[in-house]
Amino acid sequence: MPREPHNNHYQVLIIGGGQAGLSLSYLLKQQGVSHLILEKNRLGHAWRSERWDSFCLVTPNWQCTLPGFAYQGDDPDGFMVKQQIVDYIDAYIASFGPPALEGVSVTGVSRDANGAYRVDTSAGAYHAEQVVIAVGGYHTPILPADAAQLPVGVAQLHSSDYLNPAQLPAGEVLVVGTGQSGCQIAEDLHLAGRRVHLCVGDAPRVARRYRGKDVVKWLDEMAYYDLPVDKHPLGVGVREKTNHYVTGRDGGRDIDLRKFALEGMQLYGRYEGLKDGVARFGDDLQRNLDGADAVYLKINASIDQHIAKHGLDAPQEAPYAPLWQPPADAPTTLDMGRISAVVWCIGFRTDFRWVDAPIFDQRGYPQHERGVTAQQGLYFLGLPWQYTWGSGRFSGIARDAAYLVEHITAAARPGSAAPVPAHETPA
Repeated sequence: MPREPHNNHYQVLIIGGGQAGLSLSYLLKQQGVSHLILEKNRLGHAWRSERWDSFCLVTPNWQCTLPGFAYQGDDPDGFMVKQQIVDYIDAYIASFGPPALEGVSVTGVSRDANGAYRVDTSAGAYHAEQVVIAVGGYHTPILPADAAQLPVGVAQLHSSDYLNPAQLPAGEVLVVGTGQSGCQIAEDLHLAGRRVHLCVGDAPRVARRYRGKDVVKWLDEMAYYDLPVDKHPLGVGVREKTNHYVTGRDGGRDIDLRKFALEGMQLYGRYEGLKDGVARFGDDLQRNLDGADAVYLKINASIDQHIAKHGLDAPQEAPYAPLWQPPADAPTTLDMGRISAVVWCIGFRTDFRWVDAPIFDQRGYPQHERGVTAQQGLYFLGLPWQYTWGSGRFSGIARDAAYLVEHITAAARPGSAAPVPAHETPA
């Protein structure tokens, strides 16, 4: 059994060293609250190791507003690429030296009879008055049950493991899923000259620019990013919705799957399964494309209304007209003997089974109010739509972290040990 660390008691333990955990650490350090980040890998791990080579932000750089560290580069309207994002995270870490242990896996969180918390790790047990779980909501990559039935010789990987087209064997590639990852990976392969087959789901899309501005700028002016989840038309149901697809690649542009089809990409409806070496798809390709376009047009219409309401001077722009329509005999099957690789872009499942607390719903998702749970001293940070659209992003994490700090400092008990130096690795 792992030994008890010598210095193992803190006012606050933060589990997870991504932008959420780092943001909270920055604010707690300002308040003089004894705390420690426990990170399984390296601080900022997901940005370093779980993004493909051509990955870039889909939101403009000016939306990068970590606490005390807003974007200060020379391209606020641009979109940071992968290495620039890593550099931004590293510069943030260097700016305040968060107390952290890297390479430490958390295996359990529980509460003792006195109301304090025990956090079991690969480096022994740690104790704290309060615990913040900042590991986001994307934990276990989803693969379909029939993935094991792919023909021998067909490579397959999840989007979190995709790096670049050269990583895949030569030949045609099937990409399953059209959320942000699926569309951008399909484009990455397409631009590299690969023959791509793409399963189109019901993910919505959004324009990159409209009437003279980036759509993100318009939505910011319209206070969309300040809309709390309890005021959203879908309520907490918005947490289940797929993100709109768009890209910041090469300065930013729309992703129009119809355009890809005109250029030779083969589109199908939703993936329905694999049998006898043949992939089968739904007959919903037309409906899914139309649905994505309908959302695109609805967002643009809301911008039109905003411009008219406030009498703003903005150039006119013609409504989007579909570039391509699926043929009546659009294929609903694909012989997988033609395919050299499959990239599954169908998301992740949350997994909080290691947290022993009566705060989860029947699906295992934490019940909370802006990250504050019904169990005193236990919080979450960085969940998608935790409070607003930006909760899981660089743009909204500062607000959520500041809200938790108010609760943490109000409940903090004096006398906890001082934090260890930044980036200490356990012996």
